[in-house]
Order: sequence, then structure tokens, then C-alpha cells
Amino acid sequence: MTASRLLATAAVAALVGAWGFAGAGTGHRAVAADSQKVDDFELPDQNLLAHHLYPMGADAKAIVLISQANGDKLVRANAQAYNALKTAYAGKGVEVFMLNATAGDTRESIAKEAADYHYDMPVLQDLNQLVAEQLELQRTGEVIVVDAKTWTIAYRGPVDDRVSRGATKSAATKTYAKDALDAVLAGSPVKVAHVAAPGSPIALLAAKSDFAKISYVKDVAPIIQEKCVSCHQAGGIGPMTLVNYEQVRGHALMIREVLRTKRMPPFHADPRIGHFANDVSLSADQIKTLVHWVEAGSPRGTGADPLGAQTFAAKEWPLGTPDVVLNIPAFTIPANGTVDYKTPWAAMPADFEDRWLRASTFKIDQRQGVHHILTSYRPTLPSGGDVTRGGFSGGNTVGTYAVGGDSSMLPPDSGTLLTKGGALGFQMHYTSFGKEVVDNTKVGLYFFPKGVTPTHIQHSSVITDPNIALTPNTNNWQDVAYITFPADAKLFSIFPHAHYRGRSASAELQYPDGRRETILAVPHWDFNWQAWYNFKEPIDIPAGTKLVAHLSYDNSKRNAANPDSSRTVPWGSQSWDEMFYVAFDYQWKDETSSHRTPQHDLALNTSRNIGVLDKNLNGKVEVAELNGRQFAPMKPLFSMLDRNGDGGLDTTELAAATRGRAINLDPDDEVQAAMPPARPTASATPSPRG
Repeated sequence: MTASRLLATAAVAALVGAWGFAGAGTGHRAVAADSQKVDDFELPDQNLLAHHLYPMGADAKAIVLISQANGDKLVRANAQAYNALKTAYAGKGVEVFMLNATAGDTRESIAKEAADYHYDMPVLQDLNQLVAEQLELQRTGEVIVVDAKTWTIAYRGPVDDRVSRGATKSAATKTYAKDALDAVLAGSPVKVAHVAAPGSPIALLAAKSDFAKISYVKDVAPIIQEKCVSCHQAGGIGPMTLVNYEQVRGHALMIREVLRTKRMPPFHADPRIGHFANDVSLSADQIKTLVHWVEAGSPRGTGADPLGAQTFAAKEWPLGTPDVVLNIPAFTIPANGTVDYKTPWAAMPADFEDRWLRASTFKIDQRQGVHHILTSYRPTLPSGGDVTRGGFSGGNTVGTYAVGGDSSMLPPDSGTLLTKGGALGFQMHYTSFGKEVVDNTKVGLYFFPKGVTPTHIQHSSVITDPNIALTPNTNNWQDVAYITFPADAKLFSIFPHAHYRGRSASAELQYPDGRRETILAVPHWDFNWQAWYNFKEPIDIPAGTKLVAHLSYDNSKRNAANPDSSRTVPWGSQSWDEMFYVAFDYQWKDETSSHRTPQHDLALNTSRNIGVLDKNLNGKVEVAELNGRQFAPMKPLFSMLDRNGDGGLDTTELAAATRGRAINLDPDDEVQAAMPPARPTASATPSPRG
């Protein structure tokens, strides 16, 4: 039976706004604890920030989950008690969340409910009800206390006995949740471990009795082939192959875990915001089909194995044979230690003529050791002849690579011109991984047919903040920066980038009329899968619109990749430092390959100055916002620079102060890779392979 048919056999929506006391077992009856194990999961909250359960155990002693539904009277009536519980245990190693698993409740409506009723905690949205299923939630207002040492349920039931079956007392006489937390923190047994919650019923949309009816042949294998095999096959980038039933069943528990924790597939945009051409994620029905099949024991069923009957092998070049293949000069990555950025170059073939580029692919040799590659096309060969250095500087980019990406394709009828006699320079970021290896990465270039000139010029620019300094032991350090479009444009894609401590990313448009629209949300940004997000349809950008980027960072012990949570982390090129770097691709509406508008790029990139500093997004830079090596020296001159005396530097005043120059995006002056010059350029858009 397919997932959609499973859903059709179950209830469609939860009963909210009613007390729903009918049925057995609704009284406050104490029963023995069942020590139910809670598997790892990750869910986004109402503010589009992901919360991953097991990493909280690095410093949390208990996790509290409170089942919630919009409009529920009991949850609303207990809001003060929930907030008081959170406040009482703040600083004691207790994390408190609400959990919404109600069909029909949207993120926006949950955020409004939380604001209206003052829920002082994140509300996790369990869109697929996978967490609600494993917790066996039945009613709203159920407080579940999870022991973070054993990941078992220590208590489940109401927060206290103040609100009960049709009556509300002036004060609670039994403090079930508090007593349970005190016991967990003291390492003692919980005396009352289970009390039936009196809230409204929660309708789970899938019946466990139907899980065994899911067919491997008809339901599971087609999903694996469509979404997984491209990476998990011979020659693919996945660590194992999934090309027959035995292999899929052998990794079934891992498949369930990576789906519950949203590590796979490697496309992390929130499905409720935006539509993307390179979306390789699973649908809600596909996720539930796979998880429920695993829950049923991964049965083989009858019929020939659709995967086992085929032969799978990854293509050497995913886009087909390139027109030109360039060998990036070989580099020996040491087993340990720091590797500074390398800037080799490779000359175009001697017989190469002027051609317009339409796509590129990086064939990465040592994926563990190659962190990123930036490119820069130069019309002439670098002087000196040394191909291992000096080839990277501000020319047209022909594509980029970051962990998890490979191929790049420009939008239809868009390209960038590569002229004969030139060379492609590279900025190579290598990282040691415990084994000395030689990297022999290649890049394949794909061109329009000879004589064909595309109409549109693709551009690339960056929103950044080189002034970042992450506070020690902080798991949600946030920053914001923006850039302003001086002319009408189209936005094609966005690429958020950070290092080990990156936690989440989002982008929004602030239109000239004041409207705000979130166009990308990545609740869990993953260092290991740094994707471009290519919009299914380009977004129209009116002149004067701000593209605003938000990034958050986890500089705490909960971040297993964090090299040192006690350190104030600055901007830096190496991965143990940090970056706020959000690239994007765009076109000017009034520009063609025969009519170029470099003045737009100059104005766009210069607007970055105010966007880096203006943290409250009011269009002005106040004296307290003048930070970083390039701007802090302006503080003593602020009153002179503020020509109109309104307490803030506007765009004109800041441009005068910086002499109209765009900010240097590399405060250490090591490279200028992040600084796209005011020039027509094409930037390809790498996407993950699934």
C-alpha cells in the first residue's frame, strides 16, 4: 500500500479547541514508567531554526516536550505553567519545547499562536508526525520528560493538576512535571512516572497496523532508485551502495535515522518556503513510506527486486563528455596541519577559440580533502609560468565547488565569454584528514555551439560580514547583512556559506514599499553539504530592493564539529574560523550581451558597505555599528561624516566616507576571491547530486 493510501485510511485532522475528555484512561492515574527509548530526531521551530535532539545531551540533563495544537484550550490555559517550568529550570540543564504534530497547523499560524498566548519556548513542528508516532502521543498538553543520559522517557502526563477534567483550580496541589525533573536532575527514580493527560485527541494520520502492507517492490524500491541510487552506487559519492534489497535492508535503521534527523537527502531548504529546480529532497509521503517500512521490519514481500535487476554505475561526467577538460595542477594534501589557500592555474588548449560557456563540472579526486574551489578566467596567461601559484584574481568565474557539489549549469540563453589565449585560475581550499594524498581534480567545460551568442549575461555577487566575532559557548549566535539592487533584476540562485559552526541560514527580500518576503530558509545548515539553491523560476527584483541574509552559528559544546567552544571566533579563511558569506546569481533586466551595464554592478557591490554594518536594517549606520578593521577608525569622525546630523550615515554619506569603494571582503587581504569586481560575469550554480 502506498503512503497516500495509508493516509487516506486514517483520520485527517486533529481535534483542536475542544476538551475531548471522552474515552478510557483520562483520569490522573499514576502508573509505572515504561522506560521508552526516544530515538534521535531533528525538527524546525516556528522561527525556522532546527533543533537536533541528541546533540543537546552534550550539556543538557533533561529535555521537556509539551504536545501542542493551535486553538487548544488546555494548552492555552497552562501557558503560564509551561513558561514557569522553563524559567525554573533555566540554567539547570533542562531544555523545554512545545511539539506541534497537528495536520493543518502552519508555521505561520503556530508562530501567531505562540506570540498571542506567550509561549516562551520554541514550538517544534512535526510535519510528518514521525516524532509523534515514536512518542505515541495521544493528547495535547502532555508533558514528556526525557532523561538526556539514557534518552528514555522519565515522565509523561500533565504539567500539574491545576487544570483537570472540566475544572480549573486556583493553584496546583500536585506538581508532576516539576517532581519528575527534580528526580532526573538528582539521579533518583521518578515516583509518579505516568499520568493520563486531559487534553484534546491528537489524530495520527498513519495506522501502525498498515505499515506491514507497504511493498518493497512497489513502494520502497522506486523511491530508492529515484532519490538515492545516483549517489549510492558504484563510483558514486555515497559511502555505501543501495542497489538491491539486501543492501537497503542492511542499512534500514540508518535510513530511518538520517530521515528523522534530516541528514539525507542532502538538500536542506525548508519545503514550505520557495520552490527549487535542483531540489533532491524526499516528499512527505516518500519519507513516511520509508520510515514506516523500516518500522514494520523492512519486509521483502513478493515480486522481483526492481533494483537488483539493474546495473548501476555513476557516470564519469554527469553532464556528458565536456568540450574541454582542464587538469588542476596536482597537490599533495598533508596528513595533518594547516594548508593555506592555493592558487594554481591551467591554460586553455592551444587551439581554443572564443566561446560562450554554458556549464561546468568539477571531477573531485579527493572529496575528503577538497573543501572548496573558486575559479577566475584570465584572458592572458599569468606571468612567470609557475602553474602552481598566482593564477587566481578577479576575472570571470566559470563555476564553483563546495563540499557536496559538482556540476553547474547556467540558465537558458545565458553564458559567459571565454577568450582564446587565456587561462583558468583556481582558489583551492584543501583540508587535511589524517592521510597524505595527492589530489588530481579536473574541471570540465561545456560551451554553446560555435557562432552562438547567448542573450543574457549572468552575474554573481556576495553578501558578507567580515566583522563577525562569535561569542564563546553560544549555540545560536546570529548575524545579518544585506545588499541593495540599484536597478530591476532577476534573482536565480543563492548559496549560503559558513564553516564548522554554521547552524542555519535564510534570505529575505525587503521591497521598496516595505513588504518583506522570505525566499529561502535552511533551518539546519550542513557544513558537509553546501548547496546552491536554484529557484525554479527566477524572482523579479525591483530597483531599491534589499536582499537580506541571516546566518546563525553554534559555538557551543552541542556542536560536535566545533573545534573549541570557549573561543571567540573571528572571520577567517580556515574552517576553524568562521565566515558569513552568501553568494547569489542574478541578471539585470536592461542588460544583454550586446548592451552591458557595469554601472549596476558597481552600485550593487558598493551598497554592501551599508549592508554589512546596518544591523537593525533601518537604512542607516549608527556610530555603534561602525565595527571591524575597515570601519572602526571612522568612529571618531562620525559627527563630521554625518553631514545631515540625523545620527546615522545614509548611503550617500557612507559612500563619501569610503570614497565609493566597495568593502574588502577579505579583512586579512589574503585573497580577493569574495569580491566580485564591477564587471559582467557568469556564475554557474553547483547543486548536490542526491
